[in-house]
Formats: sequence, structure tokens, C-alpha cells
Amino acid sequence: MGKHSRPGPPNQPSRAVPRLDADASLAAYAKRRRPPMDIYRRHRPLHDGAGHLRPDEPRVLEEWDGFAYQVIGTAADLAAAQEWVNELRLDDSATCDDL
Repeated sequence: MGKHSRPGPPNQPSRAVPRLDADASLAAYAKRRRPPMDIYRRHRPLHDGAGHLRPDEPRVLEEWDGFAYQVIGTAADLAAAQEWVNELRLDDSATCDDL
């Protein structure tokens, strides 16, 4: 085994770099437009700090637009913000893969 070989079974491809579709001419561009860690929607506490410590405080709702997170609105509390974030995951027809 060489000095720079990857860990794992030799009969499986590496998962470190996702494969690009050779037939899609814009595949590399679409890959760059994916949000960090594939999180299309997120929420943040309105007044900084750790959100899990104050679940009753309002939240800022942010959505990935292909380049950066944009503020979409606010939620009254943590439960409402989590519900908004999970809406996208439940609705398969509203995926952001079409960007």
C-alpha cells in the first residue's frame, strides 16, 4: 500500500469527490452552486448566540439562492423555524437541483 493511498476497500470508488456527469455540460457549474453541506434552508437566532438555548426567541429564515444565503423572513420561535426548514425536505417537487 502506497503512502498516499486512500483508506477503504480497493473495489469501491472514493467518496471524497462527487462524480460529474460527463453528458451535462454545466455539471461543474451546478456543483459550485450547491450550498455548503447541501443545506438549502437554515434558521438563525435573531439576536445572535446559540439557538438551542433560547427556543422561544424569534429566528431569521435564510434560503440558498445559488450564490449566498438570502434572508427570506422571520419565524416566531424555534419550532416554527424548524417546520419551515423541513418543508423543503418533505416536498420532493420543490428541490433546488434544477438551478
